[in-house]
Amino acid sequence: MKILVDTSVWSLALRRRGNTENRESEVLKQLIEDGEEIFLLGIVLQEILQGVRRQRDFNNLKVYFEPFPMIETGREDYVKAAQLKNRLMSKGIQVSTVDALIASTAINYKCLLFTADRNFGYIAEHTDLLLLGY
Repeated sequence: MKILVDTSVWSLALRRRGNTENRESEVLKQLIEDGEEIFLLGIVLQEILQGVRRQRDFNNLKVYFEPFPMIETGREDYVKAAQLKNRLMSKGIQVSTVDALIASTAINYKCLLFTADRNFGYIAEHTDLLLLGY
């Protein structure tokens, strides 16, 4: 099973302050332990790393993510994401450019999307997007 993990899940799983025990973190931990195919998108990696202020933490996190393969997006992926966003807008559904890219990539590369962002539920209702746990 190919799984694309969204920033929202990684953020919950990597929190240092407060309670890190949540459903998403536990499921992600189990998926990793079970050897499931966990993928990253460049924009997700960027979103995770850009919130890290200390260089040492940044470097440690960068190393942590190295084993996870990246889905390399190209021109056609961006075209399909734009088409997806336009189709959703015609149905009155507003999504961000980044969310359209994430959803479109998950669809195109036949990945389940693991997210804690409820907005992807609206996208899934009107597309072929498959969400983990829904």
